[in-house]
Amino acid sequence: MAKVYDRWHLSRPPADAERCEEHSTKTADVYPGADHGQGKRWQVRYRDLSGKQCKENFDKRTAADSRAAKVKAELDGGTFVNRELGKQTFRAIAERWQGTAVHRERTETNVERALRLHIFPTFGNRRIGSIQSADGRAWIKDRSAAISPSTFATPWNVCTSILKMAHQEGIIPKYPWEGLKPPEVFYPEIHPLHPDAVKALIVTANPRYRALVRQAASTGLRQGELFGLEDAEPAATVTVEQQLIGPDKGVPYLGEPKTKQSYRAVPQGASVVDEIKRHRAEFPPQVVHIEDRTNPRKPVWRHARLLYTSETNGAIRRGSWAKVWATNVRRANAYLEKSGSKVRVPKDTTLHDLRHFYASVLIKNGATPKQVQMRLGHAKPSITLNVYTHLWEAEEDRTADMMEAALADVP
Repeated sequence: MAKVYDRWHLSRPPADAERCEEHSTKTADVYPGADHGQGKRWQVRYRDLSGKQCKENFDKRTAADSRAAKVKAELDGGTFVNRELGKQTFRAIAERWQGTAVHRERTETNVERALRLHIFPTFGNRRIGSIQSADGRAWIKDRSAAISPSTFATPWNVCTSILKMAHQEGIIPKYPWEGLKPPEVFYPEIHPLHPDAVKALIVTANPRYRALVRQAASTGLRQGELFGLEDAEPAATVTVEQQLIGPDKGVPYLGEPKTKQSYRAVPQGASVVDEIKRHRAEFPPQVVHIEDRTNPRKPVWRHARLLYTSETNGAIRRGSWAKVWATNVRRANAYLEKSGSKVRVPKDTTLHDLRHFYASVLIKNGATPKQVQMRLGHAKPSITLNVYTHLWEAEEDRTADMMEAALADVP
């Protein structure tokens, strides 16, 4: 129930109270109270859904009556939202959301970056109750001009999660961005490296990293998964249980694989096993004292015998690897040119392109999307299809031949 009260006049005047000459009417007398003439005259009083008493003041009786009716309807319908809660800043709600959301460690880093770079500059100091659909459209347009749709995905997911939480907790009356959508993520066609280019990258690799490059091309492991491999007797499969994570700031550490599906065993050929044996003999795996966060609840420092290490026998850092790889690309192109080949390794090639090469070989030899997903450790088949579907489409259409084989003997 919401009721309207006159703040300026006494509801129960004493017998000797003097009549208010300013506001008394022919039909009713009113008697001034201690707050007469101070602040807004009309007050709406009610108890919210939690039972807390609330008060709102208005200059005019009509406005107070209108608010009281609205409050009553919202209380009766269970949709009431306290106006004071909506005055909280977006930043305050976001920081509370950030402190309670459960994320993998790498995701927490991405969330922090999204808030700091893309969300707080626009919405941080805004009252969360003031953010409307038009604000969302303007933000989408602004960020789309600055970053790619795939990069925008994290800021969008973070921002909408915060607004939805605010609605669920009764801080705002509704989710304001209903119907809005971020730009569609465009997956450019992958053009796999030519086999001769991959062979050149392996042949000309720094001897310390030749086995790493060969294993990357032959198993499709991610860069962090390769850097995080611990020494073991080379076998017909390589097991991924962790990855080396190199943060923007600080030292590398061992962490969980990218997704649950990234925990996997990937077959590797005999030539790869032989290459790893040669590597272990020439560059014996080194013990590195490193933080292990594969169990985020119980991080520990331990001694890990890493299969691949840097020139200084430490964990490989992304910055130093970029220089090693750039040299590898230059050497590979010099090798191809000297051999008379017209094939070249594009200057922007990265170690990740060997992962694409691995996937393309599987597809060309008849692997299904599910098989490729499992070998690459993608979270779901749709990711595999988004990236590589054009490679399946490029294969010769043999569907008619398949049907002929099945029905050719019909009388």
